[in-house]
Amino acid sequence: MLEKITGTFSGIIRKISGKSTITEKNIEEAVDEIKMALLEADVNLRVVRRFVNSTIEEAKGEKVLKSVNPGQQFTKILYDKMVSMLGDSKQDLHLKGPDTQSVILMLGLQGAGKTTAAHKLAARLVKDGRKPLLAACDLVRPAAVEQLSVLGQKIGVPVYKENSKDAVKNAKEAIDFAKKNGYDTIIIDTAGRLQIDEEMMAELVKIKKVTEPVEVLLVADSMTGQNAVDIAKSFDEQLGLTGVILTKFDSDARGGAALSLKTITGKPILFIGTGEKTEDFEVFHPDRIASRILGMGDVVSLVEKAQETVDAEQALKLQKKMARNEFTLQDMLEQFQSVKKMGNMQSIIDMIPGMSGVDASAMDMGGMKKNEAIIQSMTYKERMNHLIIGPSRRKRIAKGSGTSVADVNKLLKQFEKTKLMMKKVSRNRGMQGKMMNQLGLNSGFSNGMGGMGNALGGLDPSSLKGMDMKKLQELAKRLK
Repeated sequence: MLEKITGTFSGIIRKISGKSTITEKNIEEAVDEIKMALLEADVNLRVVRRFVNSTIEEAKGEKVLKSVNPGQQFTKILYDKMVSMLGDSKQDLHLKGPDTQSVILMLGLQGAGKTTAAHKLAARLVKDGRKPLLAACDLVRPAAVEQLSVLGQKIGVPVYKENSKDAVKNAKEAIDFAKKNGYDTIIIDTAGRLQIDEEMMAELVKIKKVTEPVEVLLVADSMTGQNAVDIAKSFDEQLGLTGVILTKFDSDARGGAALSLKTITGKPILFIGTGEKTEDFEVFHPDRIASRILGMGDVVSLVEKAQETVDAEQALKLQKKMARNEFTLQDMLEQFQSVKKMGNMQSIIDMIPGMSGVDASAMDMGGMKKNEAIIQSMTYKERMNHLIIGPSRRKRIAKGSGTSVADVNKLLKQFEKTKLMMKKVSRNRGMQGKMMNQLGLNSGFSNGMGGMGNALGGLDPSSLKGMDMKKLQELAKRLK
């Protein structure tokens, strides 16, 4: 995700931070590198000029040049400018209350991921306590209606579909159906084309007129760079967009679309698609994305992701087990599975401060899969008491998991070390309290050092429930 531009900006920041003083020449050299990085990222030329000029103007100020730590000052200027370019602050959907219907109109070209984005948005709204209905009004692309039906069934959201070939009629009838059946949010999946044409626009204008949507969202492929900006402008001129959803964000190494859209169109990016799974759909936070681009990580998003996937009650039980030295291979297996639920490992690594640009494939993530297979080849009795796993059992487990006896031995040794370490950490309350007091967090934050905690840099899921986000943001700043 944004690997190329992140690598370049991280290098620029390291170079400028290593200088005891910053001169105008240093600033000009850094800004030249920034300009080239943005152009290579396929950022709109107007946006690049504006970013570069405002950065130079502020960075050459007397306050910065005479600053005690000019490197940090310059980084702060870059961060602020980047946040401004991405949209200043997070924007929410403007939906009506649950007693009144809200219509969301989904627009976009064919292949942008509109139908997939519609079902991901519906799943998010269900989590938020809404009662959505998906309306299949893409009657152009073969199997689009069937695709939406399958996706809707997968997340338990009904899909309104008719045999009629009139998309405008279908949209209107979907609204009537929703009113009769108490659905408070209607998401209308419309037809796209390979390129913008009059026929498509005329149909969309009619659908908008009969449905009166509160949100008109463009679904754009982030990998198309500046093309996404041109597409957004065309749709906005005729339909009046309220926001943008960027898909395939996890595959976008450059970031041209994200960095250009808000400045050129004035329309906020509301969500980003970060993978193929239903849950790979994130709210777009300009400040957090700016932090990732500058190689500073994103601790707050990481913790929020953990909150969504971890059962707090189970995590609390695990914490107590660790304190009593009762951690088992079954518990380790559950921790592996918890990490997998959090989604794409590369995106998780990118959120950890100082880990940006590290390739997940180089971190032996396959080792976790191998260990998972080994534990799954054990009986429940063996998982609960690893001491009974003798030579004959190890051979059987290795054969069942498609690994070697050496691999099984390695896992059991690793488990013993993890168990010992977790016992020490969980019982050393003084060390935990001192560390957490310095960070302004409760002592529970440090308790889960194994399994998921190890994979995520020591974050303990049991303490995430109800944690003050302001304190997490303060922690993120300290880690930067």
